[in-house]
Amino acid sequence: MDFPTPLIVQSAEAAFPKAQLYIPHVSGGKQAAADAKMNKVLLQGSQHLVDSQGPLTDPRAEMLALYELKTNEKEVLSISLVNYAYTGGAHGATLVKSYSFDSSTGEVSELKDLFKPGADYITPISKHIKAALESRGITTFEPFKSIKPNQDFYIADRSLVIYFQQYEIAPYSYGLLYFPISIYDLQNIINDKGLLAKLF
Repeated sequence: MDFPTPLIVQSAEAAFPKAQLYIPHVSGGKQAAADAKMNKVLLQGSQHLVDSQGPLTDPRAEMLALYELKTNEKEVLSISLVNYAYTGGAHGATLVKSYSFDSSTGEVSELKDLFKPGADYITPISKHIKAALESRGITTFEPFKSIKPNQDFYIADRSLVIYFQQYEIAPYSYGLLYFPISIYDLQNIINDKGLLAKLF
């Protein structure tokens, strides 16, 4: 049996005044074209986060971009790009953008792609998050009702991790909010051809 091997993930370093960036670069996949497709997405995503932080014109401004490898097995590659910047004001801001790929094709999955076509994934995920907010005593700006259909996520440790950016649903003091959900709790609606199914 041919077991898929993990990809090689290395750091490509870029620096400019007041900023240090570490961008993931993948190689070693079965298809060089798939690797190239993933690297293009990761590079563009890194640039988007840089642009989203705004200019570093404040004399005290600084930026640091890193990444976190979440899953790299069974043809599933899930990576979070993390960008911290101080551009003036009371405190800095951290932005996170995650990508989950089928490494055999280089295709990136949206949240809806993880579930059966037409399946209601929003309700069970939102119910889980609402319960977690209550149990963790997190005060949100508004009573939490539902995730967005394209809510930020990554895949790690046989879990789907839904997360919210700073200020998205709660005050800055809470930072980014992460909610892991075991894939086994969602298995009845998981797309048999999607990324989560590869991990069973």
